[in-house]
Amino acid sequence: MGPETLAQVLRQLPQSTDPNLLSAAIPFADAGIYRISDELALVQSVDFFTPVVDDPFVYGQIAAANALSDIYAMGGRPITALNLIGFPLCQLGVETLIAVLQGGADKVAEAGAVIAGGHSVEDDEPKYGLSVTGLVDPRKMVTTVGARAGDLLFLTKPLGTGILTTALKGEILSEADLSEAITGMATLNRRAAEIMLEVGVNACTDITGFGLLGHALELAMASQVCVILQGDALPAYPRALEMAAMGLIPEGSYRNRSHYLPQVLDAARISTPILDLLADPQTSGGLLISVAADKSAALRDKLLSAGCAAFLIGRIAADPSGRLQVD
Repeated sequence: MGPETLAQVLRQLPQSTDPNLLSAAIPFADAGIYRISDELALVQSVDFFTPVVDDPFVYGQIAAANALSDIYAMGGRPITALNLIGFPLCQLGVETLIAVLQGGADKVAEAGAVIAGGHSVEDDEPKYGLSVTGLVDPRKMVTTVGARAGDLLFLTKPLGTGILTTALKGEILSEADLSEAITGMATLNRRAAEIMLEVGVNACTDITGFGLLGHALELAMASQVCVILQGDALPAYPRALEMAAMGLIPEGSYRNRSHYLPQVLDAARISTPILDLLADPQTSGGLLISVAADKSAALRDKLLSAGCAAFLIGRIAADPSGRLQVD
């Protein structure tokens, strides 16, 4: 579902008045936050999607890493997960189903959480993901609110997974050609989240279906600042820009452009390759972290030492209207 349709639907739904639903007061929150006590809150999120790779075990890993990411983006610790699966059992067979679920269980175990059950239905097209519950101290959680003028912006994974998986589906590339991107999608944001909590950052969101374009703009609006991205600093997975130049642009990219570009300053000046990366809908993307300049070196060094990427892609400027600019 595109961002415009989603916004239209959400506007028609009743709003909670429960004061313990902390996420209701956080614009564009990555997960639901429900306060249990002053020191403890539940973090909840759910995500599932159709296969992005052919290998069923790897598909399960990627889908699970993607679902867990929202918990990490808010500084939470996942504790339980429920499998959600739609599957054409007669067409693909029980062994394929088992491999998908094994891939998901592998990542949940790596996260230090447990599979507590799940639900399945017969479906013409495979769909898999997780409903995840975690814990967070509401006094320490990281949200889309809090980015400040002078902050620097770091991204912990490259961009281009939507373009590359479109090329894979079109049989232009093989899974071997996507090895780096597949490894990235299957990598948990756990360590990056732990480091941002150690350092103490101001805001964070993870980059998923709305692309860097949408999620950065939402962070800008939530924090009432201007997010300034350095276009030539945006990292891309190998061959992503090559595939984009061939026209292998996923449908979600066009939905993201249609909805978000009107809110971007001087959008007409953005070059095509940069726009391709900005709007590309990511699967299990990295964290976008806003950190005070005097803590940025510590964040970068700790991320790199832990084997995480730390791409410096922009900064925060004062602008209460909440805008996005690409230099």
